[in-house]
Amino acid sequence: MAQIPSKSVALIVAHPDDETLWAGGTILCQPNWRWFVVCLSRREDPVRAPRFFEVLHQLHAEGKMGNMDDSPEQIPQTDLAVEQTILELLPERHFDLIITHSPKGEYTRHIRHEETGKAVISLWHAGKISADALWLFAYEDGDKAYFPRPDGYADFYHTLSKPIWIKKYELITETYGFDENSFEALTTPKAESFWQFYHPADAFNHIIHRE
Repeated sequence: MAQIPSKSVALIVAHPDDETLWAGGTILCQPNWRWFVVCLSRREDPVRAPRFFEVLHQLHAEGKMGNMDDSPEQIPQTDLAVEQTILELLPERHFDLIITHSPKGEYTRHIRHEETGKAVISLWHAGKISADALWLFAYEDGDKAYFPRPDGYADFYHTLSKPIWIKKYELITETYGFDENSFEALTTPKAESFWQFYHPADAFNHIIHRE
């Protein structure tokens, strides 16, 4: 992936490791971009939180964490609660690009991923966050038929070089500490893909289609 001129980029994810799984290769390929990673959950997790910040250090990125509910029951959160969490964590400035989950999620299914994507799109559409463009993670799992894989029909698709993928895999297995047989390690995509939007109304249609 060729380097693109410097951009200010906000990456908004539900969990520590989402930034690496779904966009880690892109971050590694664009070291000249100014990355700010917002993670909505696990701020008080004594294991995951410090590992998240160590990953950011290795990615030369800044970031903040929230403490949104992340219980196994996946109790749905209100739109307002998710949006407020994002606004509390995201710096009040304009970004060239915001990247986040799709409201369809990356696999079947994690409600927090879907809620995060929907909230970011709604905030952009309402003018409460400012960006020139929005990218949504573009992955699918065939309704649990296989591990999440990049969507070949996405607007942007790039295969990671071997050194970039190895570094991404090491962040998942060594820094985050996931076993090589874990879902996270087995999933770690060797390519990354995104849906791209330059107008909030077009992104908002993604929510309508999901519902």
